[in-house]
Amino acid sequence: MLKSLRNIVRHLTAGTDTPAGRHSLQLAVVALLLEIGRADHSLTQAELEAVVRAAAAVFDITEDESNGLLGDAASAVEAAVSFHEFTDVLNRELSVAQKRQCLRELWRVAQADGRIDYYEEYYLRKVADLLHLSHRDFISAKLAVTDAG
Repeated sequence: MLKSLRNIVRHLTAGTDTPAGRHSLQLAVVALLLEIGRADHSLTQAELEAVVRAAAAVFDITEDESNGLLGDAASAVEAAVSFHEFTDVLNRELSVAQKRQCLRELWRVAQADGRIDYYEEYYLRKVADLLHLSHRDFISAKLAVTDAG
């Protein structure tokens, strides 16, 4: 699944000539991954590793590069007022199928520590709504991750 999302992102960023254009999509995805990991007010090592692995796999970058992106995303998350500034980028640049894939990756991060906290699920619902995904998409993504685990 990460391979398909990586191909999607590679295709989307191939047309952008500036690093800033590529960075905005990467930053938005990693910021949301990080926010879900932090939703329960603690970012476990397992969740952090899941964010780094997802970013490295999705964007076909090394884990060191992923860690660098994680630092930028952490700063963006601290400065952010809402999820909207991140989901807006995804809404502009991703298809519905790609947004569904992102939602599955977000569920993977939420479950990385072995449990899905109430706040994580609440934030996932909020992100799904902001991505204009249906309740069916929300449940389907959850089941794809929790049944696989």
